[in-house]
Amino acid sequence: MIRRLNIAGGLISVFTVLCAVVWAFPLYWAAVTTLKPEDEVVQSGFGLIPRIWTIAGYAFVLLNTNIARWYMNSIITSVSVTVLVLILSASCGYAISQLRFTGRTVLWLAILASFMVPTQTLIVTHFVLMNDFGLINTLAGVVLPQLIVPVTIIVYKQFFDSIPKDYREVALIDGAKEYQIFWHVFIRMNWGITTALAIITFIGAWNNFMWPFIAVTQQAKMNVTVGITQVDDAFGLAYARNLSGAVLAALPVALAYLIFQRRVTQAIMLSAGIKG
Repeated sequence: MIRRLNIAGGLISVFTVLCAVVWAFPLYWAAVTTLKPEDEVVQSGFGLIPRIWTIAGYAFVLLNTNIARWYMNSIITSVSVTVLVLILSASCGYAISQLRFTGRTVLWLAILASFMVPTQTLIVTHFVLMNDFGLINTLAGVVLPQLIVPVTIIVYKQFFDSIPKDYREVALIDGAKEYQIFWHVFIRMNWGITTALAIITFIGAWNNFMWPFIAVTQQAKMNVTVGITQVDDAFGLAYARNLSGAVLAALPVALAYLIFQRRVTQAIMLSAGIKG
């Protein structure tokens, strides 16, 4: 019996390693391609290692594009989205969880129902609104439509519901205001959740492509995920250069994931638990 379990465990381990290799190979291939000369990239054959190593693709992207400005735009929009989403979601989650006001149930049902509406179906509405507000080709126009994140409200509400009512009642008896109770009691007891949600929200905002691509047409206002589509060559498609731009665009998010892997996993599990 033990021998059969060992064989089964070994087969599962081999299968897991094979799946990991299949998943990671495109990433490896992209990274290796960025280190090849353009003529080697388009040559026939299959080489896992470059015959000639070069960083010309990265040099071209860094020296001949507006990637520094694109990075700055991504930082501004991603940080703005993260901060505003957390503030709005935590405030809304606290109000629905702890306060009693007219329309509370309707508001909560509307937030739950919003899961039935894919974000992509709102693209046209967002564009019309941003155009009417004069925010097309502005960073504000990129940020505002990304503030609709119902899952963070639901996560906050669930954790605020789990906090004993005694904490709020004692704070009220001591004369604390609602914003003081919200910040000094409920938020401070949920710093771990807030950190996890902040990281996953930042990563999502940084990786967002569809809306920034539609809302911005001027290179000076593009995020890095959209800007890398402008890395081209007068003599045709340059694969190494394009992939170099993609690697540089994904690098901050990859580093953030490696540094905060535990928090990212926690946030994904929270979101998956809510949606499940």
